[in-house]
Amino acid sequence: MAETKVKKSEETRGRILEAALSVFRARGFEKATMREIATEAGVATGAAYYYFDSKDALVMAFYERSHREMQAEIDSALGQAKTLEARLRSIISQKFTYFQPNRKLLSALTAHTDPEHPLSPFSKETAVIREEDVAAFQRAADESGVKLPPSVSPYLARMLWMYQMGLILFWVYDRSPGQTKTLALYEKTLKMLIVTLKIAGIPLLRPLHRLAGELLAIVYED
Repeated sequence: MAETKVKKSEETRGRILEAALSVFRARGFEKATMREIATEAGVATGAAYYYFDSKDALVMAFYERSHREMQAEIDSALGQAKTLEARLRSIISQKFTYFQPNRKLLSALTAHTDPEHPLSPFSKETAVIREEDVAAFQRAADESGVKLPPSVSPYLARMLWMYQMGLILFWVYDRSPGQTKTLALYEKTLKMLIVTLKIAGIPLLRPLHRLAGELLAIVYED
């Protein structure tokens, strides 16, 4: 009996989340209401609030589910990739593919980039998702044998994560047909990134290593 009740509760929760995404796509995040979401899900408004106390809570559930589902695909792809470029593509391309149906929703949510906002990718509320995402980039670098100066190496995974975030931000606002501008930007910048990492350890660049390390410490350390 208890197992059946839990299963039914999970099904209802999932139905409300799917309804919310449908309403967000049709109405936009700001205009959508919990009443509309409840109606779409076929539940009472009070029931919607029982499972999710706000629209923000629904978006957080979307983030968590998305991360969980993508992580399995990314882990599998990383295990098969042979080069750094292939490993980075296995992470970033998966994001584009997965979020395509909700690109407009992500566009609306970019208004919440302030780290003080719970839906920000830089907030303490999203820290677990962010750190696990950074760890995927660390794995990609480690398994590819990337060698960087000690002043820069500790920051590589976070820089790669920020590179990904920049691409996604450009993508959600890209109005070119099929987001072809994003594709061109992705291809060219990824090639440039790979070349930069290959030459980063050249001794001739040591004076820049120290400066780069100092700059990264300012950005990333508390």
